[in-house]
Amino acid sequence: MIDLHMHTTCSDGQFSPEETMRMAHEAGVTVAAVTDHDTASGISRARAAAEQYGMTFFSGIEISVQGEKELHILGYGIQPENAALQAFCKRHAADRKERCGKMLEYLHGHGVQITLDDVRRCNDGKTSGRPHFARTLVELGYASSVQDAFEKYLTTPEFYAKVERPKPTPEEGIGVIQNAGGVAVLAHPHQLKLENDALEAMVVRLKAAGLQGIEAYYSRHTPSQTQFYLHLAEKYDLLYTCGSDYHGPVIKPDIALGTGISNNLGICDEKIPERLSAAIAAKCSA
Repeated sequence: MIDLHMHTTCSDGQFSPEETMRMAHEAGVTVAAVTDHDTASGISRARAAAEQYGMTFFSGIEISVQGEKELHILGYGIQPENAALQAFCKRHAADRKERCGKMLEYLHGHGVQITLDDVRRCNDGKTSGRPHFARTLVELGYASSVQDAFEKYLTTPEFYAKVERPKPTPEEGIGVIQNAGGVAVLAHPHQLKLENDALEAMVVRLKAAGLQGIEAYYSRHTPSQTQFYLHLAEKYDLLYTCGSDYHGPVIKPDIALGTGISNNLGICDEKIPERLSAAIAAKCSA
């Protein structure tokens, strides 16, 4: 079983890289990738754990970019020690730290009296992302669930206007991945909420910028969406990939490693790792 999209405590996931790989193995995942948000810091730990379990492992990252819409680009086969990638991740970490202060200011303005110490206490010392703040809002009684916290406070137009950090363009994000020896893949295209024609046009533009794949199999894709994304992959000679977007039961309680939502994944298509491996090897030999 294949799962090429999961998050750990190195970004906004609930479990460490080692724990995530152990649970993936126990769930029956044999091909895995950790794709933490804008950081490669957990790759070596996840790889070592995956190797212990005899799993095929791909290094990965998920980069947030801003074009006409915000979208996420997955990068596979990246070299974590790449200097440009490390510089990108360092800048992102600084941006996240600055955003923490903005989030506190925003929440205080809405009658939510929490501190960074509260966030650290509720998240094993982590403070960097919205999920960490969401958990704290639940813990302190300002929201009934993580989803409620996001809907009430962390996804409103005012929040985005006052708090959101600057993001690279799609071309810049793809470039970071390519320069680190990786293969760029469009993550969860359904989240863009585009009509098929508009999404296809975006895929064409992204391919011109270096995109090499599309995440066709995903926990929240409908069967018809998956078929359309597979069609785009075939039409434009793109890789197609599979990922659950696992974060853990606190953040995304309906998503399971490998099997997605109510067993709607469980993909074992050997072409996925074979073609991805070939694309990464071609990058290395170029």
